[in-house]
Amino acid sequence: MNDNPTSSPPPPHSPPSGIVERAKNILLKPRETWAAIDTEPATVQSIYVPYVLVLAAIGPIAQFIGGQVFGYGAFGISFHPPIGTALVSAILSYGLALATVFALSLVIDGLAPNFGGQKNQVQALKVAAYSATAGWLAGIFGIVPALAILGLLGLYSLYLLYLGLPVLMKVPQDKAIGYTVVVVIVAVVLFLIVGAIVASLTAPTLPGIRM
Repeated sequence: MNDNPTSSPPPPHSPPSGIVERAKNILLKPRETWAAIDTEPATVQSIYVPYVLVLAAIGPIAQFIGGQVFGYGAFGISFHPPIGTALVSAILSYGLALATVFALSLVIDGLAPNFGGQKNQVQALKVAAYSATAGWLAGIFGIVPALAILGLLGLYSLYLLYLGLPVLMKVPQDKAIGYTVVVVIVAVVLFLIVGAIVASLTAPTLPGIRM
Protein backbone atom coordinates (compact mmCIF):
# COMPACT_ATOMS: atom_id res chain seq x y z
CA MET A 1 0.00 0.00 0.00
CA ASN A 2 1.34 3.37 -0.93
CA ASP A 3 1.27 5.71 2.07
CA ASN A 4 2.36 8.69 0.02
CA PRO A 5 -0.40 11.11 -0.89
CA THR A 6 -1.42 11.28 -4.50
CA SER A 7 1.04 13.47 -6.29
CA SER A 8 -0.25 16.77 -7.63
CA PRO A 9 -0.59 17.14 -11.40
CA PRO A 10 2.17 19.10 -13.08
CA PRO A 11 1.59 22.80 -13.51
CA PRO A 12 -0.14 23.65 -16.80
CA HIS A 13 2.47 26.20 -17.82
CA SER A 14 6.22 26.01 -18.22
CA PRO A 15 8.35 27.90 -15.68
CA PRO A 16 10.44 30.83 -16.94
CA SER A 17 13.47 28.54 -17.21
CA GLY A 18 11.46 26.45 -19.68
CA ILE A 19 11.20 29.45 -21.97
CA VAL A 20 14.97 29.74 -22.20
CA GLU A 21 15.41 26.04 -22.85
CA ARG A 22 12.71 25.92 -25.52
CA ALA A 23 14.04 29.03 -27.27
CA LYS A 24 17.60 27.68 -27.24
CA ASN A 25 16.52 24.31 -28.58
CA ILE A 26 14.31 25.64 -31.36
CA LEU A 27 17.18 27.84 -32.56
CA LEU A 28 20.04 25.37 -32.22
CA LYS A 29 18.30 22.02 -32.71
CA PRO A 30 15.21 22.87 -34.74
CA ARG A 31 14.57 19.45 -36.31
CA GLU A 32 14.74 17.57 -33.02
CA THR A 33 12.76 20.26 -31.23
CA TRP A 34 9.95 20.31 -33.78
CA ALA A 35 9.66 16.54 -33.42
CA ALA A 36 9.31 16.97 -29.64
CA ILE A 37 6.82 19.84 -30.00
CA ASP A 38 4.74 17.72 -32.39
CA THR A 39 3.97 15.12 -29.73
CA GLU A 40 3.68 17.23 -26.60
CA PRO A 41 0.21 18.05 -25.29
CA ALA A 42 -0.74 21.71 -25.46
CA THR A 43 -3.60 24.17 -25.39
CA VAL A 44 -3.91 27.72 -26.67
CA GLN A 45 -3.33 28.95 -23.13
CA SER A 46 -0.28 26.78 -22.48
CA ILE A 47 1.35 27.98 -25.71
CA TYR A 48 0.71 31.64 -24.94
CA VAL A 49 1.53 31.48 -21.24
CA PRO A 50 4.31 32.14 -20.69
CA TYR A 51 6.20 31.60 -23.97
CA VAL A 52 4.41 33.92 -26.38
CA LEU A 53 3.57 36.51 -23.73
CA VAL A 54 7.21 36.85 -22.71
CA LEU A 55 9.00 36.64 -26.06
CA ALA A 56 6.57 38.87 -27.95
CA ALA A 57 7.26 41.61 -25.41
CA ILE A 58 11.00 41.77 -26.16
CA GLY A 59 10.78 43.93 -29.29
CA PRO A 60 8.25 46.51 -28.03
CA ILE A 61 10.10 46.93 -24.73
CA ALA A 62 13.48 47.23 -26.45
CA GLN A 63 12.20 49.83 -28.91
CA PHE A 64 10.55 51.80 -26.13
CA ILE A 65 13.79 51.92 -24.13
CA GLY A 66 15.93 52.60 -27.20
CA GLY A 67 13.75 55.46 -28.34
CA GLN A 68 13.80 57.10 -24.92
CA VAL A 69 17.49 56.63 -24.19
CA PHE A 70 19.13 56.96 -27.61
CA GLY A 71 16.42 58.39 -29.83
CA TYR A 72 16.23 58.03 -33.59
CA GLY A 73 17.88 60.04 -36.30
CA ALA A 74 20.82 60.67 -38.59
CA PHE A 75 23.07 63.48 -39.83
CA GLY A 76 23.21 65.05 -36.39
CA ILE A 77 19.45 65.25 -35.99
CA SER A 78 17.99 63.27 -33.11
CA PHE A 79 14.34 62.51 -32.52
CA HIS A 80 13.09 61.30 -29.12
CA PRO A 81 9.44 60.21 -29.13
CA PRO A 82 7.42 61.61 -26.24
CA ILE A 83 7.13 58.98 -23.55
CA GLY A 84 3.35 58.81 -23.79
CA THR A 85 3.39 58.19 -27.53
CA ALA A 86 6.20 55.66 -27.22
CA LEU A 87 4.36 53.79 -24.48
CA VAL A 88 1.14 53.65 -26.47
CA SER A 89 3.07 52.44 -29.51
CA ALA A 90 4.78 49.71 -27.46
CA ILE A 91 1.50 48.52 -25.97
CA LEU A 92 -0.22 48.49 -29.34
CA SER A 93 2.68 46.65 -30.96
CA TYR A 94 2.64 44.06 -28.20
CA GLY A 95 -1.11 43.50 -28.29
CA LEU A 96 -1.18 43.24 -32.06
CA ALA A 97 1.79 40.84 -32.01
CA LEU A 98 -0.19 38.52 -29.74
CA ALA A 99 -3.20 38.74 -32.03
CA THR A 100 -1.08 38.22 -35.15
CA VAL A 101 0.26 34.90 -33.85
CA PHE A 102 -3.27 33.61 -33.46
CA ALA A 103 -4.38 35.01 -36.83
CA LEU A 104 -1.41 33.37 -38.54
CA SER A 105 -2.24 30.07 -36.87
CA LEU A 106 -5.74 30.24 -38.38
CA VAL A 107 -4.18 30.70 -41.82
CA ILE A 108 -1.75 27.83 -41.26
CA ASP A 109 -4.61 25.60 -40.15
CA GLY A 110 -6.92 26.62 -42.97
CA LEU A 111 -4.31 26.12 -45.69
CA ALA A 112 -3.06 22.73 -44.50
CA PRO A 113 -5.53 20.58 -46.51
CA ASN A 114 -4.65 22.47 -49.70
CA PHE A 115 -1.09 21.14 -49.37
CA GLY A 116 -1.99 17.61 -48.33
CA GLY A 117 -1.82 18.34 -44.61
CA GLN A 118 -4.17 17.89 -41.67
CA LYS A 119 -6.14 20.64 -39.96
CA ASN A 120 -5.32 21.02 -36.27
CA GLN A 121 -5.70 24.41 -34.61
CA VAL A 122 -3.40 23.70 -31.65
CA GLN A 123 -0.65 22.32 -33.88
CA ALA A 124 -0.99 25.34 -36.15
CA LEU A 125 -0.62 27.66 -33.15
CA LYS A 126 2.51 25.77 -32.10
CA VAL A 127 4.01 26.43 -35.52
CA ALA A 128 3.07 30.12 -35.52
CA ALA A 129 4.35 30.67 -31.98
CA TYR A 130 7.59 28.70 -31.89
CA SER A 131 8.73 29.57 -35.42
CA ALA A 132 8.54 33.25 -34.43
CA THR A 133 11.22 32.74 -31.76
CA ALA A 134 14.13 34.07 -33.82
CA GLY A 135 12.22 37.19 -34.85
CA TRP A 136 11.16 37.95 -31.30
CA LEU A 137 14.64 37.47 -29.88
CA ALA A 138 16.14 39.64 -32.63
CA GLY A 139 13.88 42.41 -31.40
CA ILE A 140 16.34 43.00 -28.56
CA PHE A 141 18.56 44.92 -30.99
CA GLY A 142 15.91 47.63 -31.01
CA ILE A 143 17.25 48.77 -27.65
CA VAL A 144 20.09 50.43 -29.59
CA PRO A 145 18.48 51.93 -32.72
CA ALA A 146 21.83 52.00 -34.51
CA LEU A 147 21.91 48.20 -34.25
CA ALA A 148 18.34 47.70 -35.45
CA ILE A 149 19.65 46.36 -38.77
CA LEU A 150 20.75 43.26 -36.86
CA GLY A 151 17.09 42.50 -36.46
CA LEU A 152 17.42 40.88 -39.88
CA LEU A 153 18.79 37.90 -37.98
CA GLY A 154 15.17 37.28 -37.14
CA LEU A 155 14.68 36.04 -40.71
CA TYR A 156 15.93 32.72 -39.35
CA SER A 157 12.30 32.32 -38.29
CA LEU A 158 11.46 31.64 -41.94
CA TYR A 159 13.69 28.57 -41.86
CA LEU A 160 12.11 27.47 -38.58
CA LEU A 161 8.69 27.84 -40.20
CA TYR A 162 9.79 25.76 -43.18
CA LEU A 163 11.00 22.98 -40.89
CA GLY A 164 8.00 23.05 -38.58
CA LEU A 165 5.11 23.17 -41.03
CA PRO A 166 5.49 19.69 -42.55
CA VAL A 167 6.15 18.07 -39.18
CA LEU A 168 3.25 19.51 -37.23
CA MET A 169 0.70 19.94 -40.02
CA LYS A 170 1.56 16.59 -41.68
CA VAL A 171 2.30 18.18 -45.03
CA PRO A 172 4.31 16.10 -47.54
CA GLN A 173 7.88 17.33 -47.76
CA ASP A 174 7.59 18.01 -51.49
CA LYS A 175 4.84 20.54 -50.77
CA ALA A 176 6.52 22.16 -47.77
CA ILE A 177 8.18 24.93 -49.79
CA GLY A 178 4.93 26.02 -51.45
CA TYR A 179 3.10 25.89 -48.12
CA THR A 180 5.83 27.94 -46.47
CA VAL A 181 5.84 30.56 -49.23
CA VAL A 182 2.09 31.12 -48.95
CA VAL A 183 2.23 31.33 -45.15
CA VAL A 184 5.15 33.78 -45.33
CA ILE A 185 3.23 36.01 -47.76
CA VAL A 186 0.30 36.09 -45.36
CA ALA A 187 2.66 36.80 -42.44
CA VAL A 188 4.20 39.75 -44.33
CA VAL A 189 0.74 41.15 -45.06
CA LEU A 190 -0.20 40.83 -41.39
CA PHE A 191 3.06 42.53 -40.40
CA LEU A 192 2.38 45.44 -42.75
CA ILE A 193 -1.16 45.79 -41.43
CA VAL A 194 0.08 45.83 -37.84
CA GLY A 195 2.71 48.45 -38.70
CA ALA A 196 0.13 50.61 -40.45
CA ILE A 197 -2.26 50.40 -37.50
CA VAL A 198 0.43 51.36 -34.98
CA ALA A 199 1.65 54.22 -37.17
CA SER A 200 -1.83 55.58 -37.79
CA LEU A 201 -2.65 55.62 -34.10
CA THR A 202 0.61 57.16 -32.88
CA ALA A 203 2.09 59.26 -35.70
CA PRO A 204 -0.41 62.15 -35.44
CA THR A 205 0.89 63.00 -31.97
CA LEU A 206 4.57 63.11 -32.85
CA PRO A 207 6.22 66.43 -31.96
CA GLY A 208 9.15 68.19 -33.55
CA ILE A 209 12.68 66.93 -33.46
CA ARG A 210 15.20 67.57 -30.74
CA MET A 211 18.84 68.45 -31.38
